[in-house]
Amino acid sequence: MKEENAGQMSRRSFARKTTMGSLALGLSSVVPFSAKSYRKIIGANERVNMGVIGCGGMGNSHMTALLRMGDLNNVGVSHVCDVYDKRLAAAAEKMTAKPIKNYKEILDNKDIDSVLIATPEHWHHQMILDGIDAEKHVYCEKPMTHSIEESKEVVERMKTAKTKLQIGVQGMSDDSYSKANEYIKQDVLGDVVMAHIDYSRNYKGEDFWDYTVDFDAKPGINIDWEAWLGPAKKREYDPYRFFQWRKYWDYSGGIATDLFIHRISRIIRSVGFTFPDKVVASGGLWHYENAKGEIPDTFNMMIDYPEGVTVMVVSSLANDTSTKHMIRGNKATLEFTREGFVITPQQSGRESVKEEDLIKFRKRGAEDIVLHHKNLLDAIREDVPLKCDHNMAYYGVVACSMGVQSFRERSYLQWDSAKQKVVKA
Repeated sequence: MKEENAGQMSRRSFARKTTMGSLALGLSSVVPFSAKSYRKIIGANERVNMGVIGCGGMGNSHMTALLRMGDLNNVGVSHVCDVYDKRLAAAAEKMTAKPIKNYKEILDNKDIDSVLIATPEHWHHQMILDGIDAEKHVYCEKPMTHSIEESKEVVERMKTAKTKLQIGVQGMSDDSYSKANEYIKQDVLGDVVMAHIDYSRNYKGEDFWDYTVDFDAKPGINIDWEAWLGPAKKREYDPYRFFQWRKYWDYSGGIATDLFIHRISRIIRSVGFTFPDKVVASGGLWHYENAKGEIPDTFNMMIDYPEGVTVMVVSSLANDTSTKHMIRGNKATLEFTREGFVITPQQSGRESVKEEDLIKFRKRGAEDIVLHHKNLLDAIREDVPLKCDHNMAYYGVVACSMGVQSFRERSYLQWDSAKQKVVKA
């Protein structure tokens, strides 16, 4: 077995193919602000005061993580915000924080340094922009926005922003993917031609993502339905839309933006992709025929990247048997494991691969909310690079949103790199 350092090797064709990357597209070429340029320089020993916007399932997961980080990382939550009174009261008690019903009151508070946005997707865009304008550092749950156009606006605004923006694809805090990229650049895999990855689950009842609906929630009494709808289409109150919003296109991209955004981001980071060339998606409601909502329980995407690589992403919510997560090259195959990854050379003729021919990498990071929050804190205090900044998040939004559009329109789509928009292939 070889050590994790692949040594000095030529870059060959793949390195040449990736020269059209983010610098050519004018995204990552933006020079990050130095620590000195921020509105408020937060030193290594200074406490970071946070506000939480959205106190549902993911918001509670983040709050639990922030409580664990607490004194050790000198971070605390002083204010929490939600449109549902019951959730708001519970979060205020959990965090010993002040409850706020209008998120803009948190942004107006000069004592708050950073905000967590853990709302449904359709609110991400506006809240991120408002956070930037208020000069708050922002951690926003994935995906960065609900649409490609919204992401373009965030990327443009970040060119002059004075604060940091971390997107909650926490798997990017796993160093397996940046390390895989090093091996690929060193030509260990040779000419990369395909990658495939899945994200499947098995819900045993009559429906999937069947989150508990609290019928005690009443609009105008203990829930602000109009505030929750925000920029989405105006509708009469529907408790299923509120408590199971991931199943409705108005607020979510379903499997693509809730699950695939994690998997596609891993491949983007590993291979060094930016935007896709063409995308097609398929699937349907194959098992949960009486499911509430609008999204399918089975969803698959094929993404062709301009570097000459096809990425296959598959999901079933009725069967959780995983497929191998791997990147295929003409010289070797890289397979991701729970421990990191293994690179296996392609066999020559009838020769078998020997143990000493394998390259094994044991990861030092993980898909972990705590690590992802700590990365943002380090970025705020020491100006270290973010694990999932707005550019990285934009690439993922484009791929996933194209998949959703392809599925809904039953069409084959192409990315127009010059105009930064989706067109029919």
